[in-house]
Amino acid sequence: MRAAVLHETGQEKLEVLDDIETAGFGPGKVKIRVRATGLCHSDLSAMNGVLPQPAPFIPGHEGAGEIIDVGDGVTGLSQGDRVLLCWLPACGACPACKRGQTHLCLAGFMNAGTPNFKRPGGDVFGFAGTGTFAEEVVVDAGCAVPIPDDVPFDIAALIGCGVTTGLGAAINTADVAVGSSVAVIGCGGVGISAIQGARLKGAAQIVAVDPVASRRESALAFGATEAVSPDELADAKQRITAGEGFDYVFEVVGKSATARTAYETTRRGGTMCVVGAGAMDDQLQFNMFELFFDEKRILPSMYGGGDVLTSYERAIALWRAGRIDLAGLITHRVRLAEVNEALDQMRTGVSLRTCIEI
Repeated sequence: MRAAVLHETGQEKLEVLDDIETAGFGPGKVKIRVRATGLCHSDLSAMNGVLPQPAPFIPGHEGAGEIIDVGDGVTGLSQGDRVLLCWLPACGACPACKRGQTHLCLAGFMNAGTPNFKRPGGDVFGFAGTGTFAEEVVVDAGCAVPIPDDVPFDIAALIGCGVTTGLGAAINTADVAVGSSVAVIGCGGVGISAIQGARLKGAAQIVAVDPVASRRESALAFGATEAVSPDELADAKQRITAGEGFDYVFEVVGKSATARTAYETTRRGGTMCVVGAGAMDDQLQFNMFELFFDEKRILPSMYGGGDVLTSYERAIALWRAGRIDLAGLITHRVRLAEVNEALDQMRTGVSLRTCIEI
């Protein structure tokens, strides 16, 4: 079968090969024919080494498709079921799951170190234990979440990561208050979803911050009340909040510099929500006096900060009701053979989400 492979961490391009086979199918597993997958910035971060991932590997973790085979012991799933892929399934038995923090379950991360593909040259890993830049993938049954027939594969794929992450940051983690002021730094697919979440929660002002003009324009269409470039943020803070700072600031870039900006743009007693996934060696500094004196809440948001299955259902319900726009997030479409075009679209910022049709 065909798949897009990164041979070594740090390479900028993927090689589309046709000698890939799935591996690891057996009890507790399902094999999925991938129909659509989104390109998430986390895929780029894994490629360049910001996020740890053994190589060679197949990127992609935001996908949807059909089950083509079910291993022994799997219940509730059948051949032909339409599913989205959950890259962070909950085991239900660990301390985090028992506390109700299923999004912090580490069981899914263990899958990233187990190859689920192979080729004549040896084993190949799937990013985050999935690897959706492939025609087929074998995953734990818990990674396959059934979707209703009226949800297209491309929409379902987005719900599998970016939409759930952004919406959840605003709804679950920050719990944006009605009438509040919000700034979102970084307006790709996740940032736009955070904007939609803040709008749903009733924020009065939502300022989108991004260096790319086309993304700023898109943010306005998705619910931002104003869109500015990073060097205009200080002026927006002064105009909108009289210099006090925003009630909520979402950092959706994953860099210490933008996180520091987010902190400084948050009012005293306000909430800074960290959504972007950054590097382990990128240090963010605070002094002890400002932490005490400003009493700003610093809330990291992992995968939307809530039970992902509930978040999936909520996103589908909101999409059906026309309360959120998911189709509009897909600004570009490519075939698997054109995957490097998708990477360029992400790197230059011209896309919100590129859908790779497989």
